[in-house]
Amino acid sequence: CSAPDTENMELLLRHGNAEQQAQWLEPLFNGEIRSAFCLTEPDVASSDGANIQCSISRDGDEYVIKGRKWWASGALDPRCAVYLVMGKSQPDAAREQQHSVLLVPADAAGVVKVRALSVFGSDDAPLGHAEINFDQVRVPVGNLIAEQGRGLAISEDRLSCGHIHSSMRLIGCAQRALEMMCQRAASRQVQGHALAERGTVREDIAKSWCEINQTRVLTLAAAAALDEHGSVGARQQISAVKIVTPQMAQTVIDRAIQIHGARGVSQDTFLAAAWAHARTSRLCNGPDQVQLSSLGEQLVAQYAND
Repeated sequence: CSAPDTENMELLLRHGNAEQQAQWLEPLFNGEIRSAFCLTEPDVASSDGANIQCSISRDGDEYVIKGRKWWASGALDPRCAVYLVMGKSQPDAAREQQHSVLLVPADAAGVVKVRALSVFGSDDAPLGHAEINFDQVRVPVGNLIAEQGRGLAISEDRLSCGHIHSSMRLIGCAQRALEMMCQRAASRQVQGHALAERGTVREDIAKSWCEINQTRVLTLAAAAALDEHGSVGARQQISAVKIVTPQMAQTVIDRAIQIHGARGVSQDTFLAAAWAHARTSRLCNGPDQVQLSSLGEQLVAQYAND
């Protein structure tokens, strides 16, 4: 149930052909392998997927990939067997039709794992995020997902599912933090009284419960809209989930850290790592500002002429 495998499975299920599904999707479903999605690049603003510059060129029965990616989550896991790589295959086409997605075996010649990337100084190696150089990597033309020029649409469809999955995980983190907050407040004695007797602590717990459940309802509604209307029809709900959930989780986890004191920022609880995860999620798959701008634009267009 971890990222990026859930999103990659959705992509292969929706857009992969039968051969690609048999080779990669079934082992992913069975937990036999892991996968990575290679979109983000260090030299361009990758929150706009149309900026991606990694080149994909056709040479006979093969595609040749050249470019540098980073924040490829899970790429360093020894079980990671395949990368889904987005690159520019048709530079002269319309901006929205320039990119394609290829399946690249992790052990393909020319794939160079440059380094592991840390998050707020924490080292996730060997399972964390990688910077990867694709140096004239060759794959068969059959490794193209869907058609040339569909890469941007495919990646955006993938992200729609990803926002729902990410929200579910963050709600789980926040719920766990709330439960730890309650246990700490009930058991920790300060000046002869349990922390739970203090009004401010009770208020933090109550607000956290409300915020978690508000976000849970919003996420369920977005998931239902995605099922019923697809990623285009559910754009507003999905953007709202992406905006609200990481902020909620970061706030709730921060309150839990405060109640735990110095222990909350140590390695003795999951809280510090969870806070870093929530804060990082405000950048993953598009920063807050991109989602806010997109949602605002959609709402103005919807209501301006009413």
